[in-house]
Amino acid sequence: MARCRRADYHTASEGARSHVARVRRVPKPGPAPARQPPAGPLHGTANPRGEKQDAEVKIPEILMVETVHQPGSLAKVLQVIADAGLMIDHLNAVRREQGRTLWEITLEMDEETDRSLYGRIDALPNASFIGKSDRVFDRHRGGKIRLMSSIPINTQQVLRDVYTPGVARVCLAIRDNPQEAWQFTSLDRTVAVITNGTAVLGLGNIGPLAGLPVMEGKAALFAGLADINAVPILLTETDPQRCVDVICSIAESFGAIQLEDFAAPECFVIEAELRRRLNKPVLHDDQHGTAVVVLAALHTAMRRVGRRIEDCVIGQVGLGAAGIGIVRLLKRHGAVRVKGADRNPAALERLQLLGGTHSTLEDIMATCDIVIATTGVRGLIKPEMVRQGQIIFALSNPDAEIDPVKALQHGAAFAADGKGINNVLGFPGLFKGALEARARQFTDEMLIAAAHRISDLTRADDLVPDPLDRNVHTAVAQAVREAALAAVQAEDSD
Repeated sequence: MARCRRADYHTASEGARSHVARVRRVPKPGPAPARQPPAGPLHGTANPRGEKQDAEVKIPEILMVETVHQPGSLAKVLQVIADAGLMIDHLNAVRREQGRTLWEITLEMDEETDRSLYGRIDALPNASFIGKSDRVFDRHRGGKIRLMSSIPINTQQVLRDVYTPGVARVCLAIRDNPQEAWQFTSLDRTVAVITNGTAVLGLGNIGPLAGLPVMEGKAALFAGLADINAVPILLTETDPQRCVDVICSIAESFGAIQLEDFAAPECFVIEAELRRRLNKPVLHDDQHGTAVVVLAALHTAMRRVGRRIEDCVIGQVGLGAAGIGIVRLLKRHGAVRVKGADRNPAALERLQLLGGTHSTLEDIMATCDIVIATTGVRGLIKPEMVRQGQIIFALSNPDAEIDPVKALQHGAAFAADGKGINNVLGFPGLFKGALEARARQFTDEMLIAAAHRISDLTRADDLVPDPLDRNVHTAVAQAVREAALAAVQAEDSD
């Protein structure tokens, strides 16, 4: 029996469930089919949310369908959807009354999907197509975050204490000793989430304003999972040096800086210069947050198969922000043989500087024990390219390089996509731990400590833990804090 991970997807029988990378036992597959040459060259370079997306991006579309409350009514609707070749991402019974049930069905659809599906559903004898839901827009209406006072302001005395004249005493105290700001302001729990909108999701360069919903989403996750105040900051600059200058000019307002959805290669320059100029933690999440969760998932997989990362040949397909971040952390962790493929010569040069070797998609699939793909190209890895026993992480969102189910069917020992291996498991705890330690920077030791803690918290049938479990983020923050303080103690003893 081989341990294999089930893909992250929703079916009608499962209903809604969280995107957690789960592992299950399945009958060991027979020999993998003979490998065929790929359909085409390697296209694109992207982070898991896609700095480049050659194919149409699939966007969830929510259908409202009413069925007669009789056996088989819903099944016929789902069969129409299946016949159209569509995946069901979510199924929810909104209400049931007078013998009829209203269903909310979320489908993965792109612009080319044949919308005659609606009419075929409506033509069924026991079903009616009601329309499309605005659930996603409703949850965004008015924004996803808000700033609130941490204390009730309900008397004149409180007003005088928190504002003028009382606040002047605190201002003078901070003037005389800037470290007091950590005690008497929210600096120790406030992070800037900054983007210029040049690499947003799989949508590419859509600009900072269009990327604001993503930044608000990150801020909401910071608040909900780690009690951190995160403030979205939009930059209209694309020149790296001007971006750096603007960020440095506002950095005093924040305890730490998270860079989000900056395109490669500019993101490397911006982060490096900010780290040089600022005396506070700076992290490009697309690089390092993703790398932390990938390393955690690999630790879990290695533990299950009884191997070590150091003994495996690793292939990284796509050397954009996430790809380079993953290679860098794996090498820092001790990986010896890392191959990389990308059509961009500059990306291959960065790989070589990190100690990796140039390769091709075909060679990586033929020779590597672990394959990680962050290209943004849907379907890039053909099922017949998968070798028996490989570990395959196809991380591009919203559409992976290969469906994990297909990878498992063709012999992969483990397979996962970007819905399960998601940086939401990393960044809340990373920043919380860094802020608690008052770290001056993120170190590799802090990133690796986070990865180990995430892996240690993984249940027997998972590759990574549930990202909605606040205890996970608390534990990750503790590990990061301990690593940061240990580094300070080591410096003091030298």
